[in-house]
Amino acid sequence: MKQRQLKTRVLFPIGAKLVTIISILFMASLGAVILMVSILSTQEVRKTAEDNNFTVNHRAASQAEGSLKSVQTAVLLYLEMTDMVSPVFDRNPEMERYFFSRNRNIAAIGITGNLPGGESNTGFIPNTDFLNSNGISAADAQSYLSSYFPVTEDKMRVFNASPVFQLSLVNVAFIRQGRAGAEMVKVLFTPDELSESFGTGTNTSFLINNSGDLLLHPENDLVIGGANFSALPIVAIMQQRGDNNRQVSYNDDGSEYFGAYYRLAEVDAAVITTIPHDIVFEAVQGITRQNMYLAATVLFITIIFIWFFSKTITSPVRVLADAALRIEGGEFDFNLQPRTRDEVGLLTESFDNMSRALNIFGRFTNKDIAVRAMRGEIKPGGLPKNATILFSDIRDFAEKSETFNRFFGDDAPDRLISWLNHYFTQMIRCVEKTGGVVDKFMGDALMAHWSTPVNAGNPADDAYNCIKSALLMRETLIELNARRDKNDPGNPEIRVGCSINTGLVIAGQIGSERRMEYTIIGDPVNLANRIEALNKAFGTDILITEETWRLTGDKFITEEMLSVKVKGKEKPVRLFAVVNFINSDGPQTMAQVRKLLGIDAPDINKLDVEAEEKKYAIYGGRKNEVEKTGGEKPPTCPQINMTSFGSSAWVQGSADEAIPVFFSWNETGFNSDTHVIIEVASDMYFGNIVAERDVVSGISVSVPLAEGLYWWRAYPANGGSRDPVDQDFPSGTLAVNSNDREKKNKVQND
Repeated sequence: MKQRQLKTRVLFPIGAKLVTIISILFMASLGAVILMVSILSTQEVRKTAEDNNFTVNHRAASQAEGSLKSVQTAVLLYLEMTDMVSPVFDRNPEMERYFFSRNRNIAAIGITGNLPGGESNTGFIPNTDFLNSNGISAADAQSYLSSYFPVTEDKMRVFNASPVFQLSLVNVAFIRQGRAGAEMVKVLFTPDELSESFGTGTNTSFLINNSGDLLLHPENDLVIGGANFSALPIVAIMQQRGDNNRQVSYNDDGSEYFGAYYRLAEVDAAVITTIPHDIVFEAVQGITRQNMYLAATVLFITIIFIWFFSKTITSPVRVLADAALRIEGGEFDFNLQPRTRDEVGLLTESFDNMSRALNIFGRFTNKDIAVRAMRGEIKPGGLPKNATILFSDIRDFAEKSETFNRFFGDDAPDRLISWLNHYFTQMIRCVEKTGGVVDKFMGDALMAHWSTPVNAGNPADDAYNCIKSALLMRETLIELNARRDKNDPGNPEIRVGCSINTGLVIAGQIGSERRMEYTIIGDPVNLANRIEALNKAFGTDILITEETWRLTGDKFITEEMLSVKVKGKEKPVRLFAVVNFINSDGPQTMAQVRKLLGIDAPDINKLDVEAEEKKYAIYGGRKNEVEKTGGEKPPTCPQINMTSFGSSAWVQGSADEAIPVFFSWNETGFNSDTHVIIEVASDMYFGNIVAERDVVSGISVSVPLAEGLYWWRAYPANGGSRDPVDQDFPSGTLAVNSNDREKKNKVQND
């Protein structure tokens, strides 16, 4: 952030200017040299590659032509000798064995012509050893050679027999004048002796016939697959031009190639040799890359030299500019060391002294607020803000202070402050992590708020972040307490109470011209402060008001506490204890939170909240008030001990019928005319009571209920009153589930 601001203010540093100018001159001159060398090298390599490709093509064509002619000559000589020995076309096993022992690459010979007597017949001379060693039957070879092959007298025709036999075989056909007249001779042989000339390498040579059928190729799978190269650009060029040989350059599928072709003399076939441009110019490109790397290296060294040279001028000034930006951003804790003994060094020393003074000052005020005010983000005067306020206080802090005094004597203040600072450091991280602002510390208490001076987008998000911060505090304290030694008086276990409220406050800078503080004031702040003490009474660690609950109730597991009459408020205040995030691991009920934190469940009968200040009145349920004012308390109603139900129950019965639910209790302590009220409601606040029973001097009652979820409670009537006046009465939830199984009541305690 600071570097970006600095670059914005200094658009053209001296070092950058020097580097830019020299780099442009260097790259222009060296780039021209590299370009010229590349062009000349490319031309020379191109000429060499074309000549080499043409030479390879001629050599491969010569060998292919010689091989085909050699096969033709050997076969013609054998047939001439056969004619001399036997005027009639008869096979001579001795001559065949001798011939094939000298020509092992020939698989079979087929002859079609007019035999003596005038009848047309086909002669077949197989190389039995060749056929057997390659798994070819003589019948298949004879069948193939007896097929029709178009042949002219002036040229030898060449055909690909590899797809038929799945073996690299070539069939040459030509006309000869035998004793019985013109005969077509077909020779099936393998061109293995040409594999070296047509092998893989920088140049690729292959043999095709006039129809474009592939006869010989380094990739033998193409030959066996019967590939046809008629569509290859160089083949099309050869057929279009009609000349015997040529060196061309062509494009195939976006790649450039050098190509050469050579038509074989008196053979209907041609040899084509190709090489990609990428391979040809790879060396040139490599040299060009090396030159570019060399140029980049030299340029880099030059830039480094210029940069370090310029820094001897600009570095001290940049340090001071960066320090000014850091101070502007609210960072005061850094150390500047003068590097020169001149005016810049003196200015650097003054900056360092100023940063030390500001750092000390920042510890005694809210640095974030001060920085925002300096940037103009906080205007003078007050503004209405819909804020969420959090108060946090350490439980039993007075006892902990006494423990420090008792164990550490004169060192107690220092040890106590160090312990508090460590605690506040962890809590402040939780606040700042969720976007809150720490307003002030009040002894062991902390006040923070969200949506001032910057909000998260809407009041619901700010309220969510505030509760999230409180849950982070809970989690942090669990970890801190787990790491402490159990009997360490200098690091006692910490339990806190947090109170959260949301409402419209006034935010602004309050104080005088000499001392100002950014804070918030208003009734929501007072309410958040007052309800914090109720955590101890209710056995909770996080209490939120109804205003906060309405904004965040769908995101957290909460349990409603008893409503509270707060001094200055006409209506009772609904309070909710925060259990956890919804759909998260960890505690799911307030009872589990108390167990996790080691908090005792409250005894409402003995509850006396803030009796000294007489600020509160506790409500039983959501109906009548029991004044906690320090005066005479109303009489306590007898205790009801339920014998059939605990805090919750469920029953089953037949479908479409009301199911009798039995409530029973002990009669100990009741008078003969004691009234016991049983209420069943469809909501947890008993605003909609669906069934009510008044039992006089009885110990049980049956209440028929339809399928559904209910809340129930039982309490003795106080002088005939049907309002519950004591918090210590049985209550719970009841799930009535109908099915078609046998009628019975089942009870399950929660």
